[in-house]
Amino acid sequence: MHRFRFLICALALFIVADAHGQPNGQIQSSLVRITSTEVEPDYRAPWNSGSIGRGVGAGFVIDGQRILTNAHVVSNSRYLTVEREGDPNKYPATVLFVAHDCDLALLQVAAPNFWKGMKPLSFGGIPALESTVSAYGYPIGGERMSVTTGIVSRIDFNLYTHSAIDSHLAIQISAQINPGNSGGPVMQTGKVVGVAFQGYSGDIAQGVAYMIPTPVIRRFLKDIEDGHYDRYVDLGITYSKLQNPAQRHYLGLKDDDRGVLVGTVIDAGPCGKLLQTGDVLLSIDGYPIASDAFVEYEGERVQMPEVVERKFKGDTVKLDLLRNQQPMSVVVTLGSVWPYFMQGHSYDIRPRYVLYGGLLFQPMSLDLLEAYRISDLRVRHFFDFFVTEQIYLQHPEVIILTNILPDPTNTYLMPFRSSIVDEINGQKIGTLQDLARAFEQPADRFVVKMIGDGPPLVLDPKQVEGARERIKTRYNVFQEQNLDEQPPAKPAVAAQTHS
Repeated sequence: MHRFRFLICALALFIVADAHGQPNGQIQSSLVRITSTEVEPDYRAPWNSGSIGRGVGAGFVIDGQRILTNAHVVSNSRYLTVEREGDPNKYPATVLFVAHDCDLALLQVAAPNFWKGMKPLSFGGIPALESTVSAYGYPIGGERMSVTTGIVSRIDFNLYTHSAIDSHLAIQISAQINPGNSGGPVMQTGKVVGVAFQGYSGDIAQGVAYMIPTPVIRRFLKDIEDGHYDRYVDLGITYSKLQNPAQRHYLGLKDDDRGVLVGTVIDAGPCGKLLQTGDVLLSIDGYPIASDAFVEYEGERVQMPEVVERKFKGDTVKLDLLRNQQPMSVVVTLGSVWPYFMQGHSYDIRPRYVLYGGLLFQPMSLDLLEAYRISDLRVRHFFDFFVTEQIYLQHPEVIILTNILPDPTNTYLMPFRSSIVDEINGQKIGTLQDLARAFEQPADRFVVKMIGDGPPLVLDPKQVEGARERIKTRYNVFQEQNLDEQPPAKPAVAAQTHS
């Protein structure tokens, strides 16, 4: 059985020679090398700052004295510098905006000297299939600009692995991407047609790279015009194709190859009060929806979600549908769907936790499960079906006992590790704040009931208080809880250059 693995290009950018007479002199005055000092969150000991690492990527200058790059090049960064071709100085930079859902970020450089002679690049459209493109950057952390060529081989929706949950339009290129290639421009006829950002590695797919196309880039730049990034919007539904004739006949549909069947309607999503399971969507904003979930949109045949992709928070979309074989229409005001966020990677925030009596409680997330490699079937079910089974309605956060710092006060409690907290002293626990407040209440004992049929976990508050300083000292715990998703403190960056 072959296994595939997406490689996120977390350092430099892959590069290409130009078959279209690319003006290399102009690229050299637009391209920058980005060095990031980053701190990865430590979910196993969340009171620690985490491990320090260094990454190298690429970016390029656009209008407004801004530098465009990938979000994963600057994620979890504490200090950023940029370098120009032919300039020995390293210029401190800061992040203006970051969009982790589409892996894009904008940087600014305060030093006036940096911008002397720098030329912004302009954007083109979507390149044609089989056309040649050129990518520029610093692969494997090289200090000199490098170039590579590739052929546009596919234009399709694809998973953006930086977040692990978002799929957007992506363009596949027949060029090898190595780990560490990221952030520089992909050019055609003197204009930017994309940003290279990820590649495939596996037994079958070799030499497959992807770039973020200009519709995604333009949407990001449009979204931040009001000074805030609002993320991509979503209908918050699942749906299935209706290509089977017998199924169509059962639903009373015509033999016209139109319509998709609504499955789950996420209560916390924009369609929560408007659509129902079993509705058949026939058109979106007037564009007929084919039975394979494609629509003819702006001269292209695209998947239905792309119509929503082009919209922003607060925009509306009209859906024509059949409900119980009766036609009707609804107008949906679009927004994001927060329950999805738990299933994706998080960046630039401190892990949230409560430590009580040496017991570490943390809200379930993709990063948490990967850090602990939790294989408990109940936890995996809560994670996999958090949205589709709408578990979030009872558990907005799934609180897990992830670790135990051994101490006489918590002896024999190891079997409770990886259990999900249901209630404390009869109080239902839906969030980390609920758990923190429950432990603050005066009580002779805390009876912690877990999801399932097992016995409860019982703690004596007096013993816990007596062990508090001992546990903090033994395990170097300087903070017993963090309830807010605040970003880590970053030092102020001076405007002067550093060599």
